[in-house]
Amino acid sequence: MPVHDMELLVDAARAAGRVARGFVGQDLDVEHKPGGLGPVTDADHAVNATLHDILRSARPDYGWLSEESEDTPARMARDRTFVIDPIDGTRSFIDGSGSWAHSLAVVEGGEAIAAAIYLPMKDKLYAAARGQGAFLNDRPIHASRRSELTGASIVAAKPNYDPGNWRGPVPDVRRTYRPSLAYRLALVAEGRFDAMLTLRPSWEWDIAAGALILSEAGAKVTDRTGHRLRFNNAHPQVDGVVAAGPALHRQLRERLAKWPG
Repeated sequence: MPVHDMELLVDAARAAGRVARGFVGQDLDVEHKPGGLGPVTDADHAVNATLHDILRSARPDYGWLSEESEDTPARMARDRTFVIDPIDGTRSFIDGSGSWAHSLAVVEGGEAIAAAIYLPMKDKLYAAARGQGAFLNDRPIHASRRSELTGASIVAAKPNYDPGNWRGPVPDVRRTYRPSLAYRLALVAEGRFDAMLTLRPSWEWDIAAGALILSEAGAKVTDRTGHRLRFNNAHPQVDGVVAAGPALHRQLRERLAKWPG
C-alpha cells in the first residue's frame, strides 16, 4: 500500500505543479498570516484546493493536515493522514525564484510511509515509499556517506550556526542554504550535500515527506535532541531536524549543545 500511496502523491504533486506554474509571473494576492507565520498567496490556496480534491477523493478515509487548511482533531482518529505543504518556500515563490516545492506525505502510526517532494520550476520530483528506497525522477538516490564533520557541506539557515547551539567552537563546515525546508531535506537525500540542520521547532508539513525520503536514501533523521521524529501530533510540530549519513549524524549530535528537557 505505501507504494500505491507514493504513486498517488507523485501524480498529485505534478498536478499541483501545473496549478502553481499558472500563477508564475502573475500579480499575486499576498496576505500575511497572524503571529508572524509568514505570507500566503492565492496560489497557495489554489494548490491546497487541488491537492485536497485529488487526495481526499482517492483516499476519503485518510485524515488531512495541511499548512493552508484549518486543523481539526478529526485527523487524530484516522489510521493514515495526509501531511501537506501546498507551497513550501512561499517567499521564494513570491520573489520569482524556482526554489519552492510541493511537499506531500502519508503518515501512519506516527511515521511517514509515502512521500513526494516536487519542484516544478526545476522539474525535480523526489519520492519514496517505506522499505522501497528513494528516487529523484525515477532514479535511485543515496545520501552522502561522509563521516568527517570538518569540511562537510551543510544546508542550514544562518541562526543554526550561533555559538550557543554548539559545544566548543562552531564546526568548520561548508555552509549553504535553500529557502524551502523540504528542498533542503531532499538535497541531502540526493547526496548533493552532506547534512542539514534546523534547530528550531518545525511544522510537520515541512518535514514529513523529506524525513521519509532521507531515511530511504540511507540517512539518519532525528529531532535536534536525537529522538526519532513522529508525525500527526496534536500540535503538529517537531523539535527541529538533524539529518545526515549515520556517521556524520553521530558527530553532529556529539557537537550540538544539549538543551533543557
